[in-house]
Amino acid sequence: MSQHSNMAVLIDGDNIPSANVKEMMAEIAKYGNPTIKRIYGDWTRPGLQKWKNLLLENAITPIQQYGYTTGKNATDSAMIIDAMDILYNSKVSGFCLVSSDSDFTRLATRLREAGMLVIGIGEKKTPNPFIVACDKFIYIEILRGQTEDKIEKREKDKSSIEKISSREISLISSSIRDLSDEDGWAFLGDVGGLIQKKQPNFDSRNYGFEKLTPLIQSIGKFEVEQREAPKSRHKLIFVKNKDMPGTLSKKS
Repeated sequence: MSQHSNMAVLIDGDNIPSANVKEMMAEIAKYGNPTIKRIYGDWTRPGLQKWKNLLLENAITPIQQYGYTTGKNATDSAMIIDAMDILYNSKVSGFCLVSSDSDFTRLATRLREAGMLVIGIGEKKTPNPFIVACDKFIYIEILRGQTEDKIEKREKDKSSIEKISSREISLISSSIRDLSDEDGWAFLGDVGGLIQKKQPNFDSRNYGFEKLTPLIQSIGKFEVEQREAPKSRHKLIFVKNKDMPGTLSKKS
């Protein structure tokens, strides 16, 4: 998706903390221009007080939704109705659904069926059905500490960094095999895209790496090669499973 494409950002204020809103909006900007930014909740409740101070500086429009019935989340319904209105009436190419609530699983699926890019943002407690319903899902925890004044906190918050498991290593390996040429090499950009399709919440930052290349290099099970790109100063990165026979690379 082009960074110039318009996106609608819909935030479930009842389920998302306000602490990392700046990092969250910066992350969303990587995928498109957030022309619609709305947050839903019952603003008469004290629990949303911290959000109130951040709305103006981030140009987020608050949508009031009273909780008419105890135990029922009216915010979810309002957010879903607005999403469908935006889908049919606005010129957006994608949606960012910010919530840790699995009630938005069907909404994410419906938006993707309509050809929309759907980015999900939520906490690590988010149920898997909502995660896999999105094109990409980003954990709020990995956005913490990305500003200069939080570097020390990031060093202390080791609990937010996961250790890569054999499952993720197998995911990387199989994706390389799916895309490799006869010598076993695959373009890293394509590998990253395929991994994202297979597992929307895969993110190198979950494991303490800003980019996929250093993550793959740290595992020790893959070969990494840089090649000159035709008519460009940039280099292309190719990867290969170390268990693949043959070491000669196919030069471009």
